[in-house]
Amino acid sequence: MAIDRFAFPTTIHFGPGARHLVAEHLTAQGLRRPLVVTDRGIAALPLLDAFLGELKGLDATAFSGIAGNPVASQVMAGVAAYRAHRADAVIGLGGGAALDVAKAVALMVRHPGDVLEYAWDHPAVRPMDQGVPHFVAIPTTAGTGSEVGRSAVISDDVTHVKKVLFSPLLLAKAVFADPELTLGLPKAITAATGMDALTHNVESYLSPAYHPLCDGIALEGTRIAARALPRAVEDGSDLAARSDMLMSSMMGAIAFQKDLGAVHSCAHALSTVSDMHHGLANGIMIDHVMRFNLPAATDKLAELAHVARVPGGETGSAEARATAFVAWLGTLKAELGIPARLSAYQAARPITRGDFARLVEVATADICHQTNPRPCTAADFEQLFASAF
Repeated sequence: MAIDRFAFPTTIHFGPGARHLVAEHLTAQGLRRPLVVTDRGIAALPLLDAFLGELKGLDATAFSGIAGNPVASQVMAGVAAYRAHRADAVIGLGGGAALDVAKAVALMVRHPGDVLEYAWDHPAVRPMDQGVPHFVAIPTTAGTGSEVGRSAVISDDVTHVKKVLFSPLLLAKAVFADPELTLGLPKAITAATGMDALTHNVESYLSPAYHPLCDGIALEGTRIAARALPRAVEDGSDLAARSDMLMSSMMGAIAFQKDLGAVHSCAHALSTVSDMHHGLANGIMIDHVMRFNLPAATDKLAELAHVARVPGGETGSAEARATAFVAWLGTLKAELGIPARLSAYQAARPITRGDFARLVEVATADICHQTNPRPCTAADFEQLFASAF
């Protein structure tokens, strides 16, 4: 299969084998000493050594000190690795956590202070005005779409509260989106990351902000995910389905420059309180929040039902079609093995009713729900978590 190239605005090399073009790209930029930023899971696989071996003519080394939801100390450890290697470029290789840390490492190589001082809501936020080294991204999951995003989500080591760094400076110079790297991912990871991609497309479309370009992308991203996600989860070797999900993931991340909604505020709270995987948290909460959104987003939910071709989504009133879309989300979750409710979530740190106060506090403070189609108060979040429990 040929490699497709397009820019939106990042130059994207998309297709099986795209990863083989990285060395040529860096060499053409006059770069010789890249730092590969990845996570512990990737480092334990043959993939990392194989990729390093492909970087012919380059003196590359890897930093793999990333696990779980990324925290500030991991970023600074990556910066130390960059300087120790005397690196001149950053390659992000992995899922959303690794790519977010790679962006933040690139930022902090040339910027002073603590990484969280660059979060948009810091009371004395520092300017990102020193430039960054050349950064390229290679996703290994189809979920966050961080490879095409201009933000990085980094948590405080102590409070675990997620902070967002946001700037066009954080955009990768090039993306090498190779669906072969997502082949064989476990079903649970494929399902959770896929629900993340679907949520990005759905929430960005429902956002009341004006951005018709993003609306078009989000609708198509939803259509692709609805068709491909069950196939990708069922058959880890289905390259066409994996390619579709990688594309839907990037489309969702491009679309959500329009902003997101209350599903993400709930998910950020769940990750903060229990370290729940972000995509899984979105997957658990999406149908509950969409049911809450029904009165304020009937027509748009009906349109989502149409593009996703859900049962009952093609004919009838807008209310009926919107309701069918919400029902389909619940059916999809069951098909993918996503827990229907928070009480069914099995982990070392399960969610309990005793967590509700903290969950509501974090979700209410989160910025994402400010562009939810239906305003969401602390009382609404309390009801959402209770109904999802």
